[in-house]
Amino acid sequence: MKTKLLCVAAITLFLLIATNVLAKQSEVYIIKVADAISPGTAEFIKIGIKTAEERVATVIIIELDTPGGLAESMRLIVQNILASKVPVVVYVSPSGARAASAGVMITMAADVAAMAPGTNIGAAHPVGAGGKEIDGTMSEKIINDMVAQAKSVAEQRGRNAQWVEAAIRESVSVTETEALKENIIDLIAPDTDDLIKQLNGRELKDKGVLNLANPKKVVLEETMRTKILKTISNPNIAYILMMIGLAGLYFELSHPGAIFPGVIGGIALILAFFAMQTLPVNYAGILLIVLAIIFFIMEMKITSYGLLSVAGIVSLLLGSLMLFEGSAPDMKLSLRVLLPTVILISGFFVAVASLVFRAQISKPTTGSMGIVGEIGVVKKALTPEGKVFVHGELWNARAKEPLDENVKVRVVKVVDLLLEVESVDEGVVV
Repeated sequence: MKTKLLCVAAITLFLLIATNVLAKQSEVYIIKVADAISPGTAEFIKIGIKTAEERVATVIIIELDTPGGLAESMRLIVQNILASKVPVVVYVSPSGARAASAGVMITMAADVAAMAPGTNIGAAHPVGAGGKEIDGTMSEKIINDMVAQAKSVAEQRGRNAQWVEAAIRESVSVTETEALKENIIDLIAPDTDDLIKQLNGRELKDKGVLNLANPKKVVLEETMRTKILKTISNPNIAYILMMIGLAGLYFELSHPGAIFPGVIGGIALILAFFAMQTLPVNYAGILLIVLAIIFFIMEMKITSYGLLSVAGIVSLLLGSLMLFEGSAPDMKLSLRVLLPTVILISGFFVAVASLVFRAQISKPTTGSMGIVGEIGVVKKALTPEGKVFVHGELWNARAKEPLDENVKVRVVKVVDLLLEVESVDEGVVV
């Protein structure tokens, strides 16, 4: 009897465990990407894949609609998809969506590639920042590099490597039906629910059979951190933010108490460093830019006849050119942004340094020191102390020799609000 009870208990426990496992296997994590591929997008997908792995999800579906984006960010996404322990499905949707340029490589990297009716994929020829064509040897190097990576990924996933090469070299683009026929994708599904039904029971290489009989869909939302990063992670925006930050802090240090420039500068600088964590930053460039700021500050303290300002401008220009070290054109600063920014910021630094320097060497015009050297008139005879009228005010004064009323005097020194004066001439004012 006891043996039977133990068997029943063991079977019940086994069924409970099995049920729990099956429930976990039915979780579908959905990541929606409807934007250009950027460092923020790469971060979002990386976090989504990591979350799905930690929660032992059954499958990850990336709903993709993109015109393309940064090559470096695309590479990071492809690496994360290929390294994912959870099966990744890239689904180009909804109808009217596209997977262009960088989106092609992301789709090729998926364990399962799917498209919705009315979508297209292709046109992966690389271009520079702002859509400019890349010319010469650099273009050939970039294209060959992208072709090699795309073909390697396509072959690893068993897809049409020749078409991927044509998409990169010749900007070929196809519809979802053509893509399925040419072995570019695996499925066509009108919506996510139908896609999940088609995925159920599908066997994937090295990742087993997908059990999606009773799926639980979990849509991963972008965090505020990811949204901010997506906005500012363009190299040009990050650079402008850094320049604004340095200019604001510089103005605050040279004019203490202004407050507003310092606050704006601090916020801009923090945002710039936040963006740069996802960009290929060359620290020699940052050091040269910091050195430029030091030169501009020294210009306020040392009479260099403009040499320190020239050194600061040169250092700022070199640092800006070296700031980002990515080989891809979209990871470098645009000259249309760099040159105007360097000119404006250099002019700002030089102007502020000049104002501060002039203020330091100019004669005081206010306060007790501003009255030294001024001419006044004795209003109460100095014997040796009395009163004089200077700058529209009546002051206590003292002279080395007695002076009568209405005699012109010059202020020599101010000691504890007491003026030391001397006679200007022997005449009197009548």
